[in-house]
Amino acid sequence: MKFHILAVGNKMPDWITAGYAEYSRRMPKEAELLLIEVKPEKRTGKTAAQLQQAESERIRAALPPGCHIVVLDETGKQVSTVKLAEMMTGWMESGRDTVFIIGGADGLHQNIRQMAHEKLALSALTLPHGLVRVLLAEQLYRVFSISRNHPYHRA
Repeated sequence: MKFHILAVGNKMPDWITAGYAEYSRRMPKEAELLLIEVKPEKRTGKTAAQLQQAESERIRAALPPGCHIVVLDETGKQVSTVKLAEMMTGWMESGRDTVFIIGGADGLHQNIRQMAHEKLALSALTLPHGLVRVLLAEQLYRVFSISRNHPYHRA
């Protein structure tokens, strides 16, 4: 099974790339973590709606087929790490890969939100989108550790 992080944005700072790579490297082969970067739309003279629409087309084109779709959104449900571990176990038992979608600076177009099987929020805080990659990768490693009784997670 694979977990994909599909994120609008490229050219991340080195510390984001390194942080993501660290947790991706730690994931075992049976729960491989892969990053799909989608180029953001150029902002010049465009409305937020136009930016979201253009990025949504790129997201749709980059979506791995047949995945369970989880959108990260500030209006999504906040869950504990232990609850996320339960959810991950269910996703793995389904046999389908899971893709987490992180929008661009203007958020996600409604058509991407509507595609989601689930909407999650990592925090009530507004977080930089690059940092969300690192936080999500760490949490996925943590919840995998919980599901395998690995000592990384200490409640």
